[in-house]
Amino acid sequence: MMATKKLKSAGRFGTRYGVRVRRAIIKIEEVQRKKYTCKKCGKTAVKRVGTGIWECKSCGYKFAGGCYVPRTSAIKVVEQVCR
Repeated sequence: MMATKKLKSAGRFGTRYGVRVRRAIIKIEEVQRKKYTCKKCGKTAVKRVGTGIWECKSCGYKFAGGCYVPRTSAIKVVEQVCR
C-alpha cells in the first residue's frame, strides 16, 4: 500500500490537477494568508478581508491593495517615481 503525502493547504485537492498547479496554489495561499505590517500604525496586523481589500486588526485601517499581497510590485514602482 502506498502512502500519500498531503501538500499543506493544497492537500484538499488530493491527486487532482497535477503537482505544478498544487504547488502554485500553495505559494499563493501562503503569501495571501500571511500577516503584513500596517502603514498607519506599524504593527504586524494587516490581514486580507476580501479580494484586494486589506484591514489592520489593530487600528482598523482598511485599504485596497493587490489581490494576494497588500503592496504589489507595480505600486512600489509608482511610489518610487512619484517621490
